[in-house]
Amino acid sequence: MKKRQFKTESQKLLDMMINSIYTHKEIFLRELISNASDALDKLYFRSLTESDIKISRSELAINISADRDRRMLVISDNGCGMSEEELESNLGTIAKSGSFDFKRDNDQGEEVDVIGQFGVGFYSAFMVAEKITVKTRAYGSKVASIWESEGADGYRIGECEKEDFGTEITLHLKSDTEDENYSDFLDEYRLRTLVKKYSDYIRYPIKMAVTKFRKVEGGEEYEHYSEVETLNSMIPLWKKNRSEVGEDEYNRFYNEKYFDHEPPLRIITQRSEGTATYNALLFIPARAPYNYYTQDYERGLELYSSGVMIMECCKDLLPDYFGFVKGIVDSADLSLNISREMLQHDRQLKVIARAIEKKIKNELVSLMESDREKYEKFFDEFGIQLKYGVYSDYGVHKEMLQELLIFKSSLEHKYLSLKQYVEGMKEDQEAIYYACGERIDKIEMLPKVEAIKSRGYEILYLTDDVDEFALRVLENYDGKEFKNVNDEATSVESEDEKAAIDETNEKSKDMLDLMKDAVGSVSAVRFTKSLGKRAVCLTTEGEISAEMEKVLSRMPGAEGNLPKASIVMEINLDHPIAERLVSLYASDTEKLKKYAKLLYAQGRLISGMSIDDPASLCELIEELMI
Repeated sequence: MKKRQFKTESQKLLDMMINSIYTHKEIFLRELISNASDALDKLYFRSLTESDIKISRSELAINISADRDRRMLVISDNGCGMSEEELESNLGTIAKSGSFDFKRDNDQGEEVDVIGQFGVGFYSAFMVAEKITVKTRAYGSKVASIWESEGADGYRIGECEKEDFGTEITLHLKSDTEDENYSDFLDEYRLRTLVKKYSDYIRYPIKMAVTKFRKVEGGEEYEHYSEVETLNSMIPLWKKNRSEVGEDEYNRFYNEKYFDHEPPLRIITQRSEGTATYNALLFIPARAPYNYYTQDYERGLELYSSGVMIMECCKDLLPDYFGFVKGIVDSADLSLNISREMLQHDRQLKVIARAIEKKIKNELVSLMESDREKYEKFFDEFGIQLKYGVYSDYGVHKEMLQELLIFKSSLEHKYLSLKQYVEGMKEDQEAIYYACGERIDKIEMLPKVEAIKSRGYEILYLTDDVDEFALRVLENYDGKEFKNVNDEATSVESEDEKAAIDETNEKSKDMLDLMKDAVGSVSAVRFTKSLGKRAVCLTTEGEISAEMEKVLSRMPGAEGNLPKASIVMEINLDHPIAERLVSLYASDTEKLKKYAKLLYAQGRLISGMSIDDPASLCELIEELMI
């Protein structure tokens, strides 16, 4: 064989590829299988245009065999093969891609959708092999060629004996070290796993002799034997028409691939051609994974290029708020980097991501309208994520997500969408009312909830920490402003009633200021008629509500920089306590101060807030009881 040297630039590139370009050593098998698939594609394409090539697609295959004793792994195909000139051109010059040239010269549609682009994937095998031997014979040629190399030092090339056309690549694996177990790539189970992971949808069968066991006839012992098996599925489920695939087949695929014992809540298929050509198969799980709301959960879709897996978890294809979606996107139009491990951030990826986002949103709207019970189950699992999506990024995504939000309401505690709420509003109702609390039963104890319900107005009950933040970002829906019932400015009195209350507050200003100073933790004390049968209520004024303050106080690092809610203590003018307070102001201002403190504590308890000094409160109650 003739000895050849890689050019200096090629030596540097080879060293870089072995040590830098590929993140995982296991990628080498994907690259060699993809190259073999390209060789089969080329021969099959030629058979369609050259009458002297007599071969059917069913005859084309890729074979893998492992020899543990000799530490050899062989990947072979019966594709187009190479002449010695082609062998030297393709393997003697790193980054020379015969597949790219073939695709460029014969770009006539799907049948020529070869995978290789850069001509570097073959050299990834040097990550695991100390020596590589390539034997190849071009279809129709009687002469075979051999190429051998131990890496950057160069290669040998010449003629050899090879019975059939095609290419056979033999990897002589490196010796195991403390850090790397190269023998792992001779393990039957490991090879099967890698084929399923990266090359399951290569369009030609990938075959390997696997060990099986059978019972010895007439005895209890077992014997092992070898049988050639096809390791890959070949036809991607997502490339089939929806009408060709039964729901059971989709469910089985989902359960096996994503290790979920329940069928998905929704199956989404999408096929696009034109600006972005891709196929997508997406699933909405019935339940959130155990670690979904933790930092350990990885969102993203599996990304394939022409049936070859490029990324297990492509985060760029899914926004955070749709991170619960599982699935696969396959496109041949993506711009890949040299290692095919990471995606160049190009326009195509963004186009696909936007289309997928819109598709998921439309499917969820359809689910809400066609199967409300199923949608509510979905929302119980993933609704918090949608609400965080509204709140995050300063509300950039609120138009996308607002139609998907549902909240329990004061009417039979059923879920309502914002659209349904607005459609059910009374003619004189100007705002969308909401109330916050840990639980619905606690919310219904709030004095203003009772008062607003008595007017026949419906109230949305917000029980998740993020709820009010999301509605504050939305600001309004369909022109209707959101109003917290516990906001001091929220009132359902008539204009005449408001004027009368304002007059009473003005006349009682000195008394109310005295009570304010006695409490010390409120910005104002006022009379109102919006509390139903309750004597007192704590409301807020300004941007931060009491519930928002509670949420913020639980965040890490909140101490010292926490924005405070501005609390207003409202006294029910229709309650007997109001008359008693006026009487005490005239006769016993010290006792009035004690009443003010007691009413403030009562208001905190009703609102679900803690008492800072319960011992002092108990002493105050005892003092007033004697």
